[in-house]
Amino acid sequence: MTALKMIPAMRSLPLLSLALVCASALAQNAPQLDLPRTVLTAGMYRIDSQVASTPREREIGLMFRRDMPAQEGMLFVFEQPGVQCFWMKNTLLPLTAAFVADDGRIVNLADMKPRSEDSHCSAEPVRYVLEMNQGWFAKRGIQAGAKLGGALFKR
Repeated sequence: MTALKMIPAMRSLPLLSLALVCASALAQNAPQLDLPRTVLTAGMYRIDSQVASTPREREIGLMFRRDMPAQEGMLFVFEQPGVQCFWMKNTLLPLTAAFVADDGRIVNLADMKPRSEDSHCSAEPVRYVLEMNQGWFAKRGIQAGAKLGGALFKR
């Protein structure tokens, strides 16, 4: 009798599994637009930055975004400093990655081509990576050694 009662419940498991797989697939093909935000500064410039702090948020990053306002970016936050490497799989926008130390110092910058699987790495261990539209840093004269400001950076 118990086995017969379990069968109808077990029939719904494949449907539930299929629904979860479909939802996951849809989420993977859509941009992340609702992440928490923080305000950063680069000299006199203000940056409205989305914060990708979980492994899944960092994995998706700016994939599938078709545009991004000039003053916006995405800050990737890691649990501890390490050599961070980024690529542009499924990323439609040309971006510049700023690899940033705990104190907000830009260690190095890397221009990255859309849809490229080329690896771009930090020159030393960092906890933060800020992605902006390609050319944003260059147009403002911001180079390696410049400091970013914001609540996340240790003083």
